[in-house]
Amino acid sequence: MPNEPLSRVRRAALRALQPPPRLALSAWIETEIRLPADVSALPGPIRLYPFQRGIADAISDPEIERVTVVKSARIGYTTLLVGALASHVVNEPAPVLFVLPTEDDCRNFVVTNVEPTFEASPVLAGALTGEAGGENRNTLLSRRFPGGSLKVVASKSPRNLRAHNTRVLIVDEADAMEMTAEGSPILLAEKRTLSFPDRKIVIGSTPIFEETSHVLNAYGRSDMRVFEVPCPGCGAFQEITWRDIHWPEGRPQDAHWACPACGSVVEERHKPAMVAGGRWRATAPEVEGHAGFRVNALVSPLANASWGKLAAEFLTAKDTPELLQTFVNTVLGQGWRAEGEELDEAALAARAEGFSVEALPEDVLAVTAGVDVQRDRLEITFVGWSRTGDAFALGHSVVWGLPADGATWAELDSLLKTRLPHPLGGTLGLDAVAIDSGDGETMEAVYAFAFPRAARKVLAIKGASGARPWIERSKSRIKGGRLWIVGVDGIKSHLAGRLSSGTSVRFSRELPAVWFEQLASERAVVRYARGQPQRRFERIAGRRAEALDCMVYAFAARQLINPNWDERRDALARPEVRDAKPAGVIRSGWCG
Repeated sequence: MPNEPLSRVRRAALRALQPPPRLALSAWIETEIRLPADVSALPGPIRLYPFQRGIADAISDPEIERVTVVKSARIGYTTLLVGALASHVVNEPAPVLFVLPTEDDCRNFVVTNVEPTFEASPVLAGALTGEAGGENRNTLLSRRFPGGSLKVVASKSPRNLRAHNTRVLIVDEADAMEMTAEGSPILLAEKRTLSFPDRKIVIGSTPIFEETSHVLNAYGRSDMRVFEVPCPGCGAFQEITWRDIHWPEGRPQDAHWACPACGSVVEERHKPAMVAGGRWRATAPEVEGHAGFRVNALVSPLANASWGKLAAEFLTAKDTPELLQTFVNTVLGQGWRAEGEELDEAALAARAEGFSVEALPEDVLAVTAGVDVQRDRLEITFVGWSRTGDAFALGHSVVWGLPADGATWAELDSLLKTRLPHPLGGTLGLDAVAIDSGDGETMEAVYAFAFPRAARKVLAIKGASGARPWIERSKSRIKGGRLWIVGVDGIKSHLAGRLSSGTSVRFSRELPAVWFEQLASERAVVRYARGQPQRRFERIAGRRAEALDCMVYAFAARQLINPNWDERRDALARPEVRDAKPAGVIRSGWCG
């Protein structure tokens, strides 16, 4: 066998050393594992769907070194991962390393899925014990079992990934993992398996952006299996895709599948039998040792994944880019194709309407502001919010002065205290303000202004790139206050989608032309860092970005307020809650 690939020789040797085969993993899961009521709507013994069985058996197949799963929600993937872990605990002890995006994900996985399932399954009860070795060790995420161990770590810290060698690596939600200072966390984790000739690497994720998706890239290197079901009309096996789902105008509840082979109209009631008769087909069968699976919610037999319900979800999402992306990612299991074109500032300006900070639209029931700090001025954009989520760019002001000068901040404070007259009769104050402190030269002044005003939700913020929450409070105190970290890339993606669609972001005619130019000052691009694609926003040459930054900060501030919209509207309309003195108004200082 000198000409055979080394991997094939190694797999043959390992196969010879394997003990007599036990039940396939799918059959073992259905025989031994029980789901408690707090984990599943169908507690009791697990009954896997056919598409789940194929994935499970590939995970336990010694001839397959890698398994990649491109998935949607609502297909029971977490159940498979818990089942794979359980099999290693009982049948094939080994070091097992789970990598998830965040520490919260790790804890939630163990507490919500692993522990209840192990407690409910007699063969697993009491199998996991706390890791020995010091009172400060996190025993929740580090466990022992006879002959093996379980580590559940977050991808954010390279130290977490360097600390553990493992034979079995399971990476979940790979596309939600951001690049670390040492490179891709997935590649770092894979290096921890190199000392094991019989390693197993399982990577699964709902894809996010098509051009930077790790899971789609890995699937493209696999044997690329698709799940096909038989048509009740002609018997041909077909993958169910969204383009073949149709419904009568105005009646999404009557959605059906049209067989691409014979054109038969197949109703929802046939889906359970079709899925039961389904099969996996490798579209690149020449690839060995790497099984890839692509599955979406269209084949899920769950009631909340019926074609009618999914059609209704699509109609709700189709006109709002961020909702449509969520549908494409989590229902269809596809990556979102981000548009790289520049925004047209003239087209944005042409959508301006006759409202302002002095003449609020009646729908505006909350107001936030974003403040960008420059060396000689502060720039502020005021954004109104409706109960339906529409954003109204109400106006923009400039406070001229050095950030080191107390008078500059006094003027800003006066501006932020101004109440805006509302057409219902009352006035609105600012609900939250986000002030950028990312400039190392001005951050001390921002801290000194924002920290004493935290009760008014005047926040010192710092932008951070990568896949992060839109806004989160720092864990440590800084000079007696709290800094807030803003995930600027996520907000920019969200804002760009809304701006491109022409919906849900509205503009005042009082905004000058240069403001729209600055709003359209960046474009989304794909760049490679340490060999891995990353989606980021880059400045268009020659443009300033103050308006864009202010909008991003105002969107971040919106995440920290939760108005009772009915109470607020009623309060604005009641004469007794109106201010006794005339309300001041904010006048733009853009032109000095």
